[in-house]
Amino acid sequence: MRFALLLAWVAVAVALLLPLLRRRPAVAVPGAAAGILRDELVKDPVCQTYIARSRAVRVGGPESTRYFCSAECARRFAER
Repeated sequence: MRFALLLAWVAVAVALLLPLLRRRPAVAVPGAAAGILRDELVKDPVCQTYIARSRAVRVGGPESTRYFCSAECARRFAER
């Protein structure tokens, strides 16, 4: 009897959690198919925090690109 009750609880838990796991979006990482999972950290010149280059806000040209953690930090840097 206890086994049947445990099995019923497991079935209910799976039935509740499975739709949540299916809704989770898949995140594509560039280079993941080739086994390359590198992302350089860059430092925000305003708030001095480090952020992955792929997620940073880029400002400037190819020779003088600055990286910021947010658009707010980029705006504050431009006001200087």
